[in-house]
This record gives sequence, C-alpha cells and structure tokens, in this order.
Amino acid sequence: MRNLLILCALFFSATLAAQEVKPTFEKQGDQIKGTFFYEDGTVRQEGFYNKQGKLHGEWKSYDRTGKKIAMGQYTTGVKTGKWFFWSKEKLSEVDYKENKIADVTTWSNKDNVVVNYNN
Repeated sequence: MRNLLILCALFFSATLAAQEVKPTFEKQGDQIKGTFFYEDGTVRQEGFYNKQGKLHGEWKSYDRTGKKIAMGQYTTGVKTGKWFFWSKEKLSEVDYKENKIADVTTWSNKDNVVVNYNN
C-alpha cells in the first residue's frame, strides 16, 4: 500500500511539472525578448525588457486561440502612449501618460457606438 501511495505521489508531481510551461528569454540587440505561454504551449504574452530588466518597447497579449487581445508600449517600465484592448464586443483605445490613464475611447460592435472617457 505504501509503495502504491509513493507511486501515485510521483505520478501526480510529474504530471504537474509537465503542465508547467516556462517562459523563454532571448537577446535581441540590446534588449531581451520575453515570451510567456499558456499551459498548452500557445503564446500568452510577448514583449521586451531593457538592460535594467524593466519592461520596454512593444508588448502583446493573446487569448488561448492565438487572437491578439492587447497591445501597447512600455518605456523603462512605464506604460506610455496608446494601448489597444480587443474583445468580441468592443475595441478600447487607452491613452497612458506617466503610467496613468489619460483618455479612453471604446468602439462597440453593437450599434457602432463610440464612448469617450477623459480623465
């Protein structure tokens, strides 16, 4: 019985380890490209880090089917400029200034509605 429990514990831990997909990091010029994955191995998010290890440059996020759901820029760890967020119902454009939301514009697939929020 004890051997069976040990065998089950080993099988369970091996299964958990096999499901963990670790990110990859590769040097591209003077930056490091990071790619993060879902459990099934599809890309969840990718973007760049500067030499100091801060988020820098373009970042993209994807859903489990590989469809892009977010895209934007970081400058030395700070969200900057326009970010875009996609869903089935809408597209949102979020303008960041000094890492804070300055403006949001949303386009809806329903009724072609545009909603603008100024902070």
